[in-house]
Amino acid sequence: MEWFTAPGYWVSRVVFQRGLAGVYLVAFLTAALQFRALLGERGMLPVPRFVARVPFRRAPSVFQLYYSDRFFAAWSWAGCAVSAALLAGLDARLPLWGGMLLWLVPWALYLSIVNVGQTWYGFGWESLLLETGFLAVFLGNDEVAPPVVVLFLLRWVLFRVEFGAGLIKLRGDVCWRRLTCLDHHHETQPMPGPLSRFFHHLPKPVHRIEAAANHVTQLVVPVLLFAPQPVATAAAALMIVTQLWLVLSGNFAWLNWVTIVLALSALELPATAPKTPAAPLWYEVVVLTVAALLLGLSYRPARNLVSRRQVMNRSFDPLHLVNTYGAFGSVSRIRYEVVVEGTADEVARADSDWREYEFRGKPGDPRRRPRQFAPYHLRLDWMMWFAALSPAYAEPWFGALVERLLENDRDTLRLLRRSPFPVDAPPRFVRARLFRYRCTTWRELRETGSYWERTYVRDFLPPTRLASGSQRR
Repeated sequence: MEWFTAPGYWVSRVVFQRGLAGVYLVAFLTAALQFRALLGERGMLPVPRFVARVPFRRAPSVFQLYYSDRFFAAWSWAGCAVSAALLAGLDARLPLWGGMLLWLVPWALYLSIVNVGQTWYGFGWESLLLETGFLAVFLGNDEVAPPVVVLFLLRWVLFRVEFGAGLIKLRGDVCWRRLTCLDHHHETQPMPGPLSRFFHHLPKPVHRIEAAANHVTQLVVPVLLFAPQPVATAAAALMIVTQLWLVLSGNFAWLNWVTIVLALSALELPATAPKTPAAPLWYEVVVLTVAALLLGLSYRPARNLVSRRQVMNRSFDPLHLVNTYGAFGSVSRIRYEVVVEGTADEVARADSDWREYEFRGKPGDPRRRPRQFAPYHLRLDWMMWFAALSPAYAEPWFGALVERLLENDRDTLRLLRRSPFPVDAPPRFVRARLFRYRCTTWRELRETGSYWERTYVRDFLPPTRLASGSQRR
């Protein structure tokens, strides 16, 4: 079938595949370096406890069959190795079927992790990576030109990401309709970056332009992805520029980078495609069958888009094949942070020597400038932001975090920037307090050297110690 492939997207496919492999690599590296404290046998939300109560059909994963920390580590590092091989272009050197199987491996590996990741893996970009990664399996390699239907499905994913985010904003917080959300967002977003403070202090008219441009990019431009070229290329390029703006202004893990990678697949880049034979019949049958399946599964995400009760970041099947997306349907006006402290004093008093734990990414010490971590995902730091919004978000894991700090647990301390206590002398008490944070003005920064001003609000957790007889590591 001559219509089946699109040789003009040869370069776009290569760029898309290498970009996606890079995102996979970051995702597996994040899992390998953080899982013990979060999901391990002594983690805050242990995998063995989860699989004991959740059946395989609801959360298909290899860890339903067997789990050990060593096995999870090997699984994650294997994902890093396969991702690096794909980044280096190994799939292009294999037969078509071999390249497809190689792309299937990281998808299956990461699916097993996400489906037991619980709260720590409840972010929309996990499903987005899996949905995009599954489509990459059928995009082909150097033996065949890119299939038109797969390129269409990639645009369908990109459309749902952007259009869903645009609709949830219009249906959600009134500040999006008034174009005032950006007066607060750069200051109150989950994890500010080094330039977030600069963006926050932009003039209010610029914030209005930002908000209006966001509506255009998410509600108008996505429709143009399905227009003829060069309109579709222009639409995708505008999306890439918008995503790079978000990369500069915050730390959103790999959400922006996966979106950029998806947009790259819609670009028709000028290049001479090598001559290839027609796609084999078995490949056409497989691709068209999968495309029909995915279009059928798209019914619920599409219905969600037009629903007045639209939900964000929902998977409708345990394989995360077709999902719904969205972000910041509501924007916080005030930034709260949970500050965790410990003391070695025998009795916990208000005037005890309380020392603050420093997290890697979330605001803590007002004099410490936010750093850029994305696309790397600091999962604990992100959940601490949710905890500050409501203690209900922290209920499943915060108690376990405090217990690990009281034990000076090695794996937990590795998630932090600095512990104020020596390895062999854990604190006797740990407490948590809620503070309001505000970006300082340029004048305040010059005079005090502080990027934040913080004000005590209330106690989040009273001084807590290990139960009598508890064993410390």
